[in-house]
Amino acid sequence: MIFEGCQGKPKIEIMDKICPQCGHEVEIFSIDTEAKCENCGFVIYNDMLNCVQWCKYAKQCVGEEMYNAMMKIAEQKKQRREQEKSGAGKEIEL
Repeated sequence: MIFEGCQGKPKIEIMDKICPQCGHEVEIFSIDTEAKCENCGFVIYNDMLNCVQWCKYAKQCVGEEMYNAMMKIAEQKKQRREQEKSGAGKEIEL
């Protein structure tokens, strides 16, 4: 579970997210990487993953498996943002 000396997340929080697919409210814990909507099954990702990317105690804090999953999600988000930026500046020729 959470490493005793974690400066970034001293306590576990429950956040409410709105499912972008059906509008249902979904609870997600601050240490979870994702949660499934109970209504439609859509997977909602935790966007509070920042500390895992910079904290030197991240692996100890969340465990190696969770750390790897969070880093994979962070990398996917980075790639998605880069694709959106490169696609946003292009004009469509008719």
